[in-house]
Amino acid sequence: MKTDLTDTTSSKINKALVLGRRAIGTPAVGMVLTLVIVTDEENAYDALKAANEASREHPSRTLVVIKRVSRSARDRAKARLDAEVRLGADASTGETVVLRLYGEVVDHAQSVVLPLLLPDAPVVVWWPVNAPTDPANDPLGALAQRRVTDTYAAEQPIQELTARADAYTPGDTDLSWTRITPWRSMLAAALDQVECEVTSAEVEGEEFNPSVELLAMWLADRLKIPVRRSKSTGPGLTSVRMETNAGPIVLDRPDASLATLSIQGQPDRAVALKRRDTAELIAEELRRLDPDDTYASALRFGLERLDEEAATTAPVPALEDPQVADPQAEAPARAAKAAKKAPAKKAAAK
Repeated sequence: MKTDLTDTTSSKINKALVLGRRAIGTPAVGMVLTLVIVTDEENAYDALKAANEASREHPSRTLVVIKRVSRSARDRAKARLDAEVRLGADASTGETVVLRLYGEVVDHAQSVVLPLLLPDAPVVVWWPVNAPTDPANDPLGALAQRRVTDTYAAEQPIQELTARADAYTPGDTDLSWTRITPWRSMLAAALDQVECEVTSAEVEGEEFNPSVELLAMWLADRLKIPVRRSKSTGPGLTSVRMETNAGPIVLDRPDASLATLSIQGQPDRAVALKRRDTAELIAEELRRLDPDDTYASALRFGLERLDEEAATTAPVPALEDPQVADPQAEAPARAAKAAKKAPAKKAAAK
């Protein structure tokens, strides 16, 4: 059931929700949370589709906030709110309200959303794209117990990751962190099978992928070891290699679907490690609404500190035969080594 409301108000939208529930024969409210999606028109369809699939596990009232761009000064001065109310089969297992904001009301989206929140229920705000630098201080983010961003969708993902660390507030999380949950589980399970001491690690993945950085920082933070990052053609994370006193432990996934776990002295094992879609990631985030301390610790470890430790304790390997090596062939290695040491010098100067 769909109801279109043009130039409306929050009270009229609430009235349409009540009338709609009665019309489809479900007057009771069975939702467990309110999910607020802040996006643009281009990404609204994909975000709403993922939220509807996640609502099968977490029945929720989904509020999609779309801030429309006004093209003229006259349009910017005129405030207008259009809404589309979806119930029943059109909203999966919950309720969906698509809010399109025009003019001055764009800057006061929280005043539109606040009357539509479910009473006495948690609030989660998700920015699929164009997330604010400090989600907790955003007017909409201030309404939520949980704030979900996605640095992978940012124009400069690695710089965005650093900004997230500087502005972190308990309750913040990122889908780039959620994507590496299976990797963290597999690596922790592998270490439980072997009595060993990990001395160093290497994380390999595509360039400009914040999940690679987060996994490297998590390993460095939890194991207190130097971690090197290597580039690959992807997709996503492709390999993690941990050096131990009992031999290497390698988790390799070249095809984004099936991975191979190799442990010294044990036969190789194939493990399912496929790349998950957005609906699965959002469903995982909605399972826990308390602050993620592990994410906070890994995020605050710092990219500069990761570069510093990798440069000082895990330098670029030398050529096998330096006596016959070509000086021109050694130049890229020296340049790479100098580039890795640069952040360390900068940090020391601070």
